[in-house]
Amino acid sequence: MAFPRNPGHELDLGWVEASRVNHPATNRRASQHKARRSIKKQWQAAWLLRAVTCIDLTTLSGDDTPSNVTRLCHKANTPIRQDLIESLGVKDKKITVGAICVYPARVPDVVRALRELNADIPIASVAAGFPSGQMPMEQRLEEIKQAISYGATEIDIVINRTHVLTGNWRALYDEVKACREACGHAHLKTILGTGELGTLTNVYKASLVAMMAGSDIIKTSTGKEAVNATFPVAFVMVRAIRDYYERTGYKIGFKPAGGIRSAKDALSWLALMKEELGDEWTKPNLFRIGASSLLGDIERQLYHHVTGRYAAQHQLPMA
Repeated sequence: MAFPRNPGHELDLGWVEASRVNHPATNRRASQHKARRSIKKQWQAAWLLRAVTCIDLTTLSGDDTPSNVTRLCHKANTPIRQDLIESLGVKDKKITVGAICVYPARVPDVVRALRELNADIPIASVAAGFPSGQMPMEQRLEEIKQAISYGATEIDIVINRTHVLTGNWRALYDEVKACREACGHAHLKTILGTGELGTLTNVYKASLVAMMAGSDIIKTSTGKEAVNATFPVAFVMVRAIRDYYERTGYKIGFKPAGGIRSAKDALSWLALMKEELGDEWTKPNLFRIGASSLLGDIERQLYHHVTGRYAAQHQLPMA
């Protein structure tokens, strides 16, 4: 990151406990955002290319193998067909995705594939008892260290939602802080599992505590919950980010994950970040989108922008 990394902050229970979210106002703001018209023509193409650079291209399946992870790495390094890139006039930009996200056991496969490609793409690994966060703390920390030893440069942890639901903010703070210390130089993305936190006020408080504990990015969901990234949750989290920045001077990133599949969705999320936090939060150092299928639809839309027609399924390479 080109700006000072969040060192964390002493747990301020007064700030946390006094926090309240106006649910009707938040839902109204979210519905207004969803109703807005999307960006068109060349501006849409430019925003879609920006969205590509913010994607954490992800595979978190039980049947992951070295071959499908290698294929994912090739797609991450060349996410858009080169003839389309040349037509759009951005060949010199060397567009890649924001990161490749896998389970710890698959990190060595990513390292090997990127070395063969001579590609410099961040490697993210889920850890710390993903997706439930219910493993004993010692095992969670060991999993983080193992992923980093394999070559991960970013760690996506998931919190124990019990701490939030019982209001045990000290336990949550200590948990995330320990994970941050275990990460060392690797960046920490903290997944809140917002669909399981009960209220938007809990989402705000959990966001604050995660940032106080040293998170570099806060993330909505594992993608495995029944409810994943939603706009009401996003507005709560990004305003917590803004509040934390105004009080401490440190910039924290945001990552929505789960259910973001279309180019139109990506544009809506980018617009939200620009409106709420500014253009700097539309770039991959402060904004990521957790997705496995989004890239395919973005490439289809860019193909349509360049050629005036939609691609047949066989005309675009699969991730």
